[in-house]
Amino acid sequence: MDKEEFWDIYDSDKNRTGRIMRRNDWNLADDEYHLTVLGVVMRRDGKFLITKRAMDKAWAPGWWEVSGGACMAGEESEEAVKREILEETGLDVSDWEGGYVFSYHRENPGEGDNYFVDIYRFVGDFEKEDVHLQAEETNGFMLADIDTIRQLAEEGIFLHYDSIKQVFEV
Repeated sequence: MDKEEFWDIYDSDKNRTGRIMRRNDWNLADDEYHLTVLGVVMRRDGKFLITKRAMDKAWAPGWWEVSGGACMAGEESEEAVKREILEETGLDVSDWEGGYVFSYHRENPGEGDNYFVDIYRFVGDFEKEDVHLQAEETNGFMLADIDTIRQLAEEGIFLHYDSIKQVFEV
């Protein structure tokens, strides 16, 4: 069984409040947030590594996405995104070019689930053989150009595209 995970609670200025919440325990006040990360992995040839969500996922099964997840309590967002990429793809991007690009936030009044998203892009050299997917999270991957990603988004099966599309513009 997985150990219980906790997330820091942030204020509307993205400062830690000193309080924590249990993972997926949606009880945040309307002016409280948790922090998530997304990491775009790009090869020097301009192709992006995208993964297909496992079919047993409760939300958006089979959709395409980039690696990401929640920051754990006490974890900085850059640590979190590198951890998520490594867990989900087997790629260690620690010494790759790139880093933080921008943030956005979502308000879900009355739902207890407001959040910030820090977006990162890492550029490096890797081959398909270097990718080792986390079976619980993913059901395949592809090295896609921007046109392919746009097409998946137009089909409505690429998560977060409208919020992060600028990170693919290189």
